[in-house]
Amino acid sequence: MPRKSHHDLYQVLGVPRSATQEEVKKAYREQALKHHPDRNPDSKEAEEKFKDINEAYQILGDPEKRLQYDQFGDRAPFSYNNQDFGFPTIDDLFTGLFDEFFGRGARRGPSRRRGADLRYDLKITLKEAFLGAQKNIRIERHQACETCNGTGMKPGTSPKTCPECGGSGNLRFQQGFFSISRTCMRCGGRGRVIEQSCPKCHGSGYEARENKLNVRIPAGVDTGTIIRMGGEGEPGDLGGTPGDLNVILFIEDHPVFQRQGTELLCELPVSFGKSALGAEVEVPTLEEPVRLKIPAGTQTGKVFKIKGKGMPSVNGSRGDLHIRIFVEVPEKLSHEGKKLLEKLSEEEKFENYPLQKIFWEKVKKSRE
Repeated sequence: MPRKSHHDLYQVLGVPRSATQEEVKKAYREQALKHHPDRNPDSKEAEEKFKDINEAYQILGDPEKRLQYDQFGDRAPFSYNNQDFGFPTIDDLFTGLFDEFFGRGARRGPSRRRGADLRYDLKITLKEAFLGAQKNIRIERHQACETCNGTGMKPGTSPKTCPECGGSGNLRFQQGFFSISRTCMRCGGRGRVIEQSCPKCHGSGYEARENKLNVRIPAGVDTGTIIRMGGEGEPGDLGGTPGDLNVILFIEDHPVFQRQGTELLCELPVSFGKSALGAEVEVPTLEEPVRLKIPAGTQTGKVFKIKGKGMPSVNGSRGDLHIRIFVEVPEKLSHEGKKLLEKLSEEEKFENYPLQKIFWEKVKKSRE
């Protein structure tokens, strides 16, 4: 889903494009705390600003996505959708600040954990990269166990209150003026413990299952392009949002065309007679063939450019097609053909073959 806004994400967070990942993270926390809806309950403007801040950090806070954004901007080929992000609570934001000041032991309690991202390497043809495509893929990821419905408990049983934290999920400690809590290790912050685990998932609440997904590939992608599918990764823990699926594209080699960015190169064999006399020849493209006029005396290595017949880019522009001529000499000749070439050979003069003339002049000079 395309982004709803076209703000510069660096301006949203108030950092320069040269900012380090740590500087991006720090700016995000400061902005998010300032505009969090819990601190601005009656401000629609603060709510929209908070969404923009989260959107910006989901991209700039991830090095791979940031690279895609720096390259393609708003047309970067991964989806943007605020619903996929899982906005942090104000406790989550303060937890991050406490972690940095006191260390990991200072966590104020259990927080929702976002699911892990998944990666899928997808090969496509050059024609599919040219036109865009829809590809069906299969991935294996964890989903709620069907036997226990994701509870991790043996059907028919119930969890017990954690004896370590009394059901709060936190253990609180006093350090000087500060009262600091940390996640209970016994229950993992859930406040409850399972005495009889599900026999199928062994208490995890998840099982691996194969999923079918449809990937939309925009025209103009290249090897290394990342298509992000929000929420299609591993499930989150403690109510956290699921991770993303990052589809990495690899373009297969084409038997006719070589690609350099948006430019295409094709080597076209042309007969000796057509190159000598000039002719109009058919040239292949990734669409319909086109006609190309080559002048008399065209040599091997001569390159002709056909504008707008290369690859598209993600911003809508089109590259060019470059045709490199390769003059092919016949392997077999008829009796009449031999006679004609013998007659031509008798009339050969250096003036008509400038490359030969230059070559032998160099040889002569090298012997002096």
